[in-house]
Amino acid sequence: MAELLSNTNLFSPSPHLCISLSPDKASSVVRFSSLKLHPLRSSSNSDFHGRPMILQREIQRGNLQAFSAQMSLCIGKAQKWWEKGHQPNMKEITCAQDLVDSLLNAGDELVIVDFFSPGCGGCKALHPKICQLAEMNPDVRFLQVNYEEHKSMCYSLSVHVLPFFRFYRGAHGRLCSFSCTNATIKKFKNALAKHTTDRCSLGPTKGLEEMELLALSANKDLSFNYTPKPVQLEPVPAQEGIAAELAPANLNLPHPSPSKVNQDSREKTLIIAGR
Repeated sequence: MAELLSNTNLFSPSPHLCISLSPDKASSVVRFSSLKLHPLRSSSNSDFHGRPMILQREIQRGNLQAFSAQMSLCIGKAQKWWEKGHQPNMKEITCAQDLVDSLLNAGDELVIVDFFSPGCGGCKALHPKICQLAEMNPDVRFLQVNYEEHKSMCYSLSVHVLPFFRFYRGAHGRLCSFSCTNATIKKFKNALAKHTTDRCSLGPTKGLEEMELLALSANKDLSFNYTPKPVQLEPVPAQEGIAAELAPANLNLPHPSPSKVNQDSREKTLIIAGR
């Protein structure tokens, strides 16, 4: 059988074949008297990458009960929809630490965090346009966060609607956040055009907000540790401190009556006049 199969061209140019082998009953040695190839129907809309071949063998020996075996060969791996059209400046986030590090290492570049879900129809419909915009803006970093794999992290970041986007840049930190669909893609394009303009951020890259970092570190489901920054009190200038110490106390003294004030001013006037 192995010799026969080796001499037979099983891998025909036809994409799908069903091979039926029938033995010769008259001989004690299993001989195959016929080799029939039956084309199978193929679906052009299938996401299967590769060519399946079904090998069906029917062997009958005298009164033995017939049996059949079917084998499917799967070549390649189906690509998920959020992986299609992936650009070099697009990255899928693996954990909370990866998100924080990716934002901090971006420097002054614009970073767009894309929150999506595999079962979200709006996310799937919007994905090709996001990939197209990523290709048109190679200097912008796109970070993809799978909601189904990082639900706990999304809850800590207050992300409850999909698809959802957040823009970050340099020392400015978060610039804007909004949700949009394929019908409202103009909102995304306007934000992209506004924040990709040339600008200079003074100071270190900010990344996530302080409250977001504290929420991630407080989440027991995430292996993320964060040490809050010490609060620095602004020093009081020395002159203001001395002036405050030398300032007279506010004494509750009785106010003079108007008649007393007029009399004192009259006496001062007479003294000045020399009377």
